[in-house]
Amino acid sequence: MRRVFVDPAAPQRDAIEEAAKWIASGYLVAIPTDTLYGLAVDPFRAEAVERLFMVKGRSSDQPIPLIAADAAQIAATLAPLTGIAAKMAERCWPGPLTLVIRAPRTIAAAVTAGTGTVGVRVPNHDVARAIARTCGRPVTATSANISGQPATGDPNLVEETLGDRVDMLVDTGPTVGGAPSTIVDVTGAAPRLVRAGAIAWEDIQRWLS
Repeated sequence: MRRVFVDPAAPQRDAIEEAAKWIASGYLVAIPTDTLYGLAVDPFRAEAVERLFMVKGRSSDQPIPLIAADAAQIAATLAPLTGIAAKMAERCWPGPLTLVIRAPRTIAAAVTAGTGTVGVRVPNHDVARAIARTCGRPVTATSANISGQPATGDPNLVEETLGDRVDMLVDTGPTVGGAPSTIVDVTGAAPRLVRAGAIAWEDIQRWLS
């Protein structure tokens, strides 16, 4: 595994471009986010997504979350955010809110686990957003661990547990950790809480009232 050290306060452009190139070429790259380290592949490459499932030992009935550079990238590659979804995105992004939206037909089917929907957010982490921006599309961000094992914000643990399975590790040091993102389904007439997380559902409901 290639390990590249990146200054989170001033990310080196060549490191970001290298990570994006590896992802675009179908490789598996461990990247930092505003919570934990995640595993990034191109969600539009079925073979890369299949390898991601194998590396994690993840069940095929579990969808894979995505991160994006911004709402504009989501609109261009997945689906436009309108109405309540747009309001929630404007209020909470960048940050720990994942919105479940309709998935485009071009995305690898395994990403949606047969649901026809996909969860995506804009993380509050400059390096993660820069990688997605340079890729030109959202990337996967499922936790960098073997399924059933604890997720981690420690790049050393990522290397210890996945070093022989991951092609590249973008190391910005330990991440802040904390609660996972709140997941809200916005595909229906009203938003629906899927998973409680860092942003309280009560707060979201109050903002939307």
